[in-house]
Amino acid sequence: MITTRTLAANGLSFAIDECGSGPDIALCLHGFPESRFSWRHQLPLLAGLGWHAVAPDLRGYGGSSRPARRADYHIDALVADTAAIFDALGARRRLLIAHDWGAIIAWIFALRETRRLDGLIIMNVPHPAVAREVIRRSWAQKRKSWYVAFFQLPWLPEALLGADRARGIGRAFTDSAVNKANFPPHVIDHYRANAVAPGALTAMINYYRANLPGVLAEPVRVIDTPTLMVWGEQDIALDISLTEGYGPLVRDFSLVRLPQASHWVQQDAPEAVNAALQDWLGRLPATAGAP
Repeated sequence: MITTRTLAANGLSFAIDECGSGPDIALCLHGFPESRFSWRHQLPLLAGLGWHAVAPDLRGYGGSSRPARRADYHIDALVADTAAIFDALGARRRLLIAHDWGAIIAWIFALRETRRLDGLIIMNVPHPAVAREVIRRSWAQKRKSWYVAFFQLPWLPEALLGADRARGIGRAFTDSAVNKANFPPHVIDHYRANAVAPGALTAMINYYRANLPGVLAEPVRVIDTPTLMVWGEQDIALDISLTEGYGPLVRDFSLVRLPQASHWVQQDAPEAVNAALQDWLGRLPATAGAP
């Protein structure tokens, strides 16, 4: 059963959904414009595999604290939040599972070796070095990334996305999902309600304003953490070429491509994603945790 509570970490308050218990923490980070609710299909599976599965609303989202300044959404603060949540949960083993903006945070967390990770699972966001190279040489990806430039504008993105009770937020899911039945009205209403909360859209868009393109320049080191990438191939914003070229970057890298899934992969194809997680986690070494 999934339960909800509030967790204090890094000077903020985070609303978290959790399933299971104990010090072996599977921390699930959502993306834009989602929330902790996006992991509803994965938390019970992870708990059944022996993990204390936790999905927070990231800062600025849902029931978590919403700092006002753009600078409050810099990647340094987001990585610090992740470390502080692990610490507040008393993590012994650490599994970091992340999608979209959560996955950007997760890549940087791993690259900086902020805390020792037992496993890293990334969904539909590339390693910063891969993103940098593909964007440099691919006009197709440049065209797909148009919204990143749009989000740098003041007030206009909030006005357009927030109009008609955040109808644009709802369409972000329904227009691009492959399995649209997995996004019924009550799911879309959840994300729209989150977006119309005072200050929420500005906080969410500040992830882009505070970090891009600078976050793509993160120094590269080889990631030793065993890493699984799950990728919905019908992603309209990120090209499939972004799944290539990981050999020099990640020592132990596995890729699962899902042809019938969109960018919203863990919600669009939950059964296939859960099968991939279960298979990969079944082969993950049961190492003891350390700082």
